[in-house]
Amino acid sequence: QAQLVESGGGLVQAGGSLRLSCAASRSIDSIHVMGWYRQAPGKQREWVALITNDGITNYAISVKGRFTISRGNAKNMVYLQMNSLRPEDTAVYYCNAWPARPSYWGQGTQVTVSS
Repeated sequence: QAQLVESGGGLVQAGGSLRLSCAASRSIDSIHVMGWYRQAPGKQREWVALITNDGITNYAISVKGRFTISRGNAKNMVYLQMNSLRPEDTAVYYCNAWPARPSYWGQGTQVTVSS
């Protein structure tokens, strides 16, 4: 079982960029698909992006073309590069396997985009 710790969130103006990091307590090579998720205030958690061990990626329509998911050279890191941020991107962002495993949820990292 991996423990996942997200970081890199913050306050940014609309149009700005942030890079989120997800560090696992062990190699996540055995997890074929990793994903990023987010939960906005008063809303259900939603999937944002995923990446397979082979580097295949997929994105939610709302972020496609603006966000990029990647795996690090270190076998325990996953990243989310977020560009052209919008106020509606404001949420707590989490990484997890895809499909998500309940025991892998971490604290998340807060992203706030001001207009």
